[in-house]
Formats: sequence, C-alpha cells, structure tokens
Amino acid sequence: MHSTVFERNLPSPAVVAHSLEGTVHRPFWIDDLGPDVPRYAPLEGDSAADLVIVGGGYTGLWTALRAKERNPERSVILLEAERVAWAASGRNGGFCEASLTHGYENGKNRWPQEIETLERLGMENLNRMQEAVERYGMDCDWERTGELNVAVEPHQLEWLGEDSGGVVLDREAAQAEVNSPTYLGAVWLKDSVAMVHPYKLATELARVATELGVTIHEGTRVRELVDGDGDDDGVAVVTNRGTVRAGQVVLGTNVFPSLLKRNRLMTVPVYDYALMTEPLSREQLEAIGWTHRQGIGDMANQFHYYRITKDDRILFGGYDALYFPGRKVDDGHEYQPGTWEKLAGHFFTTFPQLEGLKFTHQWSGPIDSSTQFCAFFGTARKGRVAYASGFTGLGVGATAFAADVLLDLLSGQETERTKVEMVRKRPLPFPPEPLASVGINLTRWSMDRADHNEGKRNFILKALDAVGLGFDS
Repeated sequence: MHSTVFERNLPSPAVVAHSLEGTVHRPFWIDDLGPDVPRYAPLEGDSAADLVIVGGGYTGLWTALRAKERNPERSVILLEAERVAWAASGRNGGFCEASLTHGYENGKNRWPQEIETLERLGMENLNRMQEAVERYGMDCDWERTGELNVAVEPHQLEWLGEDSGGVVLDREAAQAEVNSPTYLGAVWLKDSVAMVHPYKLATELARVATELGVTIHEGTRVRELVDGDGDDDGVAVVTNRGTVRAGQVVLGTNVFPSLLKRNRLMTVPVYDYALMTEPLSREQLEAIGWTHRQGIGDMANQFHYYRITKDDRILFGGYDALYFPGRKVDDGHEYQPGTWEKLAGHFFTTFPQLEGLKFTHQWSGPIDSSTQFCAFFGTARKGRVAYASGFTGLGVGATAFAADVLLDLLSGQETERTKVEMVRKRPLPFPPEPLASVGINLTRWSMDRADHNEGKRNFILKALDAVGLGFDS
C-alpha cells in the first residue's frame, strides 16, 4: 500500500492549530445572512390545501414554486419543522450540478440504456434552474463556472478522459488554472456545474414561492399522515400545531425518518464536514490563480470538494464521510475536531502558499445516502402522496428535477421524466442494524484501501457492485 499525497505532504501541527484558532461551529452560509432572514409563522389550528408539502428544504421549495407555476389557482401549504433550509439545503458546498445520477459513471453503470437521456434531462434541469434564478431576480450568487475534476495520484490520470464531456488539462494547464502542487491533471466540465450560495438560494426560493401564493409555516412538525375515509377525502397531515387536510401531499424530508414505513430503510445519514476560510487578500489570490472560479473536486474515493465564494473565501470539505451506528440524526455527530484538523491539514497540502490563513467556520450535517447514490421516487396512499429522497450529496440541482417528477407523479400523467427507470424503480434498501454498520464501515475501509492501492477495488467493493449496493459521500 502506498501513501497518498495528503499523507506525504502534511503541514506541521502548528500550522493546522493556528488555522483553527477561533473557528466557530456554525454553518457559514446561514451565519452569512445574519438575523434578518424572513421567518414564517407556525401553523395555528386546522387548515386545508390542495397540496401540502412536508419539508422546507430544496425539494419542498422547488415543488412549491413549480406547483404554482403549473397552476396558480392551486392552494399550496409548506410545513417545516424547524426553519427554511436549516439542514442540508443551508449547509452544502453550493455545487449545483447537472448530473442527476451522482456522476456520469454511476449513471452509466446503473442505467446504460438511458444514460444519454438522463444526461440531457439533467442539463435541461440546470438550464431551467438558471432561467428561474434570472426570471425571479434571485440574489443567490449564481455563477455558471463549471467544475475541475483533478487527478492528485498517478493512477487517476487514466480516468480523466473517460466519457467526461469536458476539456482535459495536463499538469501544466491544470496548475495554470489553479496553482496547487498536488494537481497532476484535470478535466474541466465547463457548462454542467454552477456555483451558488446555498442558503441564499433557499431563502430566495421561499420568497418567490410566497409571492406566488404559497403559505409557509415554520416551527410546525408533521407527526403522521392519516388517510381520509373515502377515495376523495384526501390525506390528513397531522402536526404538533393542528391538522391540515390535503388533497395531495409531497414529502421532501431528506435524511430525516420518513413518514412512510416503506422508506425507513431506504436511506442512512452519513455526516459530511466542511471548513470556510477568512477572505483571501489580493496577494493570496494571486498566489493561487483560480480566476475562472470553478468548483473543484479530486478524483479519490474519499474525495475533497472546494470552491471560492463571492467574497473570496475558500470552502474546503469532504474526505471523511462518517456513519454512526443506529441510523439516527443526532446533533452530537456534528462535532468532530479530528476531522476538521484532518481537513485543515489537507487544505495546506493543496495550497501550501496559503500557510497562515485562518478558518472562520467549521460545520457538518447529515447526507441522505441511498444505495444507488442518487434520488429515488415513488407514490403512496392511492397516488395521493409522492416522495423523493436519497440524493446522496448532489441534491442542489437534482431537487429541482425531483420537484417536476413529483408533480408529474401526482398528476397521473406519464412524462419523459417519469418513464426513466431511475424514477420508476426503487433501489435496494440498506439492511437493518447491526448489519448496516458492519457493511457501511467495511465499505468505507475498502474505499480507503483502494485509494492507497492505485484505485484497485477489493472483493468487497466488487461484490457490492455486483448486487447494486454501495456507499458514497
């Protein structure tokens, strides 16, 4: 087993310790907007609507917006247990990717006959998102700068040209784009990724939805769904503050336990961690280049993702993707000093010329991971309830696609979106505990070993590939 570039070139412990002094444990994006973000009143007593949406993240917000665009007369209520976008939608890296399948390779391996259709649908979805941002004047720092997928180990170079659809860069060209000694080459996907301020996007979606007539209730936790007595009686959405009678329901509850028993084993919460630097000086920016402001991800199994913000900070996240036994979403899992120290060390391996830079924020949150690495869809309660979950870390763009799928499913109409196998068929569930913990941690260990063995997959990973199970950050 060989050591990786991040193990061979770690900075001194003093550099890491200095960079983390005074770092606050809060999501930067939410902190960035401060206390002036609009809040929405909790539900007060019973109510009714044509469509009730459970969950105030991207899935719910895009569904609300698209529902009113399709039918302005439809009454829509969105219920959020905490506040809009406080979870994954306000904590992610802000990479808005066209891919609906967690990358071309994953999609091609699972749906080879439909991959070109899925790629086209994904690009159309990204374009529609950009059109909505522009049409409604959403202030969300949208930048269609693309993404650099960088090779940082020799064996990754052969992956650069594999059906990438991007511009392949050699070592010199890659380092001319962004000056890191770790880069051996890269693929620049110029048009299929946008950078966005994720919390601004969510708050702007909420603004537009309410302007279109959607009613949002924060601080309103849904406890259960109860079927009406007759076929036309809809669904009672029972909350801690009253009951809402719904003609139809959309569930966008992401990583949190599903309100449908059938989906309780379909996802697991995997925790992802990130750091945000202070703004870079002009000299520091000149030292790294990065004038095209692409998002960046390296090509390891345990990969890092990073990007530059509107005010010239660098977000640096990924690598560790931690699963905690029991499947529970728990705030206690979010505080992992050892992981942030590891990330800080890898940051200065990537950019040694930035030694002395400090981090202002450290945070984490759970990802709704599915066994196919991307979203699954379905209906329940005689077609009156539709759901989507399992985005596995690439939901910033795919949730907008999901919104259209969910509304298609509720309408009963067959569309190009609802005909693809990715939408029609459910993936395999994760096993119950303790098998889930054993399997996931064995898989993580195997992926780490592959990174130390020229990318070669052991028998565990090959077996999981064969049966359609897996694990990804």
